[in-house]
Amino acid sequence: MRQLPLADPGTPPLRGPAPYLWWMARRQWGILLTAVACGVVQFACQAFLPYLTGRAIDDGLADGFGPALLQAAGLLLALGLVSAAASAVGHRYDVANWLRAAFTTSQLVGRTAARSGDAITAELPTGEVVSAVANDALRVGEVYASLARFVGSVVAYAAVAVLMLQVSVQLGLVVLLGLPAVAGVLALLVRPLQRRQTAQREASGRLTTLGADTVSGLRVLRGIGGENVFTGRYREQSQLVRRRGVEVAVTQSWLDALQVLLPGVFVVALVWLGAHMALAGTITPGQLVTTYGYAAFLGWPVQNATQFLQATTRAVVGTRKVLTVLRVVPAAGTAPRNGTVMPPAGSPLVDEASGVTVEAGRVVALVSADPDESARIATRLGRFDDAEESATPVTLGGVPLATLPLAELRRRVVVAEAMPQLFSGPLAEGLDVRGGATRDDLLTAIGLADAQDVLDSVPDGLDGELTEKGRSLSGGQRQRVALARALLTQAEVLVLVEPTSAVDAHTEARIAARLADARRGRATLVVTASPLVLDHVDEVQLVHDGRLVARGTHAELLDGAAGPQVAATYRRVVGRNLDDDLPVEETFEAAEPDARTLTQPTTTPGGAA
Repeated sequence: MRQLPLADPGTPPLRGPAPYLWWMARRQWGILLTAVACGVVQFACQAFLPYLTGRAIDDGLADGFGPALLQAAGLLLALGLVSAAASAVGHRYDVANWLRAAFTTSQLVGRTAARSGDAITAELPTGEVVSAVANDALRVGEVYASLARFVGSVVAYAAVAVLMLQVSVQLGLVVLLGLPAVAGVLALLVRPLQRRQTAQREASGRLTTLGADTVSGLRVLRGIGGENVFTGRYREQSQLVRRRGVEVAVTQSWLDALQVLLPGVFVVALVWLGAHMALAGTITPGQLVTTYGYAAFLGWPVQNATQFLQATTRAVVGTRKVLTVLRVVPAAGTAPRNGTVMPPAGSPLVDEASGVTVEAGRVVALVSADPDESARIATRLGRFDDAEESATPVTLGGVPLATLPLAELRRRVVVAEAMPQLFSGPLAEGLDVRGGATRDDLLTAIGLADAQDVLDSVPDGLDGELTEKGRSLSGGQRQRVALARALLTQAEVLVLVEPTSAVDAHTEARIAARLADARRGRATLVVTASPLVLDHVDEVQLVHDGRLVARGTHAELLDGAAGPQVAATYRRVVGRNLDDDLPVEETFEAAEPDARTLTQPTTTPGGAA
């Protein structure tokens, strides 16, 4: 059995539930066939137990405690041991099939969500995507977990029918005709159950969406006093989910009741007929015991068949929802276009809207009086705003980012946000997100980010476990872990948004010096207004009202090389208390740069300013 999650979940057909489920079965045919084989062996052994028991009784009555009876007892013991072993091994493979199908489905949904950009939220509510992973993927897995028992039950039914025909043609016909009739009656409830499960799934998905949307807008709701409105809507939707759940439960209860009643009636009828035949001398006492054993045993295959139908029903409903997510057309640029040529390594990354440029081999700082403005530029540089092509006026080597395959862009351009997300798991795995880093690489990155205290505070160091979202770490520690993680990507272009905002001045100074040295020779943009960082970069680019207005070193911009207005604006932004009485808006008269205010770099790529 292969380790989960899979390196490549594959590309499934999206035509409908049946092709998808068949594709999934072929993907895990090895463990699926092993589980089915174990199921067949287990139920075949169980099917022969009543037959051997009846033979043993007849042999004992005829010959007493002789070799025939001992041989039958030995065979019963052997069948019991084989059945127990097949059951234990088969259960392991049943669970493996369930997890394999569920994890693969979850990976496919996650991959689609990651690659589709804003397209998935434009087409589907958030709750549908969450439910596809949290509920529907598990339902898909259930059908493979119950398949082995279903196939084994069918084989056992066929074996019992053959053996019963040898005991009595009349009893054999009762088994052959009666059991399918029982299963047919139970199957009549499958369609209404599927319909009600679909309605319940729809209502549950809307409830999840409502909760997710409310959490994302909680501050707004509180600000306008909308908590009561939300509470009422959530209460109404949750009650709808409850009613739909009750409807499913009513149908399920009828199915469960008939699942006990009808096989019970079948047992009574078969035993009643067998008893009359025994009294008439048509069958022996041992064969009567065999008849009862089969009547009692056949309730198990009926139950397994019913459970398989239920699992299949839930899997079909869940697969439809999963396919709805997988059919989302990715946002622009997630797949390469015909004729698209990838820019060569070292190509400049240029934000055409502002003029901000990240050149190969330079460590650049982006400074703006408006933190939101600089954050928007960083977002564009990483192409995280591409609901539409026109939303990304950024080029890499002159090629618009919107036309490039997203996977390749993510490999070459990495944006580390101001509020990093950490995940639970070993610290080493959380740092080495791309894989391939050695232990020395990890320690080097930790040193560059001045995060040795994090390594000391986590039990077992690099092998220690980080809690969910890094809650066991302080804000500064989480920020430094995220910085080490970003450095380990070895990205061609690295964009760091306020990477030292949560650390003290001494730590910030050490990080600034180490960061500049570590990234020297590779394109790096640091969004910051900290003089401790700005003093170490190759160039500072000052943005005002969404446009690049000045370029130069930290010292040049402070000394007024780009003009007194630029110097005044720059000093205010970086915290120099030189013009405290002069508002930022008044220190710059024109938003557009001119020859007097824009200091040109040594080399100016196309589209810089």
